Amino acid sequence: MTQWASFLVVIVFILVVVLVLARQSQAIIEEYPTGNQPTGDPTPEQPAGDEVATEIPSVEPSTTGRKEKRNGAPSHDEEFIPPASRQPRAEQELVFSPLLMQANVAVTQGIVALLVIAAAWYFNIPAAAFGIVAEPMSTGLPAVVGGITFGLVLWLCNEGATRVADALDASYDERVRELLAPESGVGWALLFGVVLPLIAVSEELLFRAALIGVPAAGFDLSPWLLAVGSSAAFALGHGAQGRVGIIVTGLLGFVLAAGYIVTGSLLLVIIAHYVVNAMEFFIHEYR
Repeated sequence: MTQWASFLVVIVFILVVVLVLARQSQAIIEEYPTGNQPTGDPTPEQPAGDEVATEIPSVEPSTTGRKEKRNGAPSHDEEFIPPASRQPRAEQELVFSPLLMQANVAVTQGIVALLVIAAAWYFNIPAAAFGIVAEPMSTGLPAVVGGITFGLVLWLCNEGATRVADALDASYDERVRELLAPESGVGWALLFGVVLPLIAVSEELLFRAALIGVPAAGFDLSPWLLAVGSSAAFALGHGAQGRVGIIVTGLLGFVLAAGYIVTGSLLLVIIAHYVVNAMEFFIHEYR
């Protein structure tokens, strides 16, 4: 027996957790925009620049790392302490390497995808409710070609929106993309072959299939109304891209939702999502 309501309760819980984690990640990235230093205006104690100056107390010529009495003789009840050991330690810096970022994203997105799939299996949700049926437009070559074409069109529209935002001096934050950009050929292979596919599968399973397809099939709700709520949640999940990025991502999410509703194919929007992300990295980050 299909348990639609129970499945949606689990999905809403997963969505809340995803949004909370996304907000925490956003806060960390905003605090450490370059992966090294916290934000904030320079102060006399913290001059502007890539490195934070640490004030180190000077060692007077009369001291050699040990306490002395007024007559200059060393105190016998005090052991020798090297001057360097008395200097304050510089705080450890938080560094986001591309490999660490990719691993974090891959693990998180993989867990979300597995949880959605496990919930669908446990509550006996039919594959058709997700947009997976044995038809060419759903899972065949037309879906693949349609997904690639749809993705390229979305990417061109996204590039146009980015240029308009730049012209209005309202460009969105690209730090997440920059932090994920690899530094080696192996890193690029992992990004294009593992991380970006996981992102596309996980996010389309959650934001399109589970939040639109399943409730529309199980409760006869309007998929277009569901698309509005799903796209809003999708936008909030990308808060690290800034306010303009949230708006652009929300619009992109709604167009993906429209493609999902019109075609009824989950595979098509997964491929389209992957193409958009892959083109973004290839054009703007690939060296």
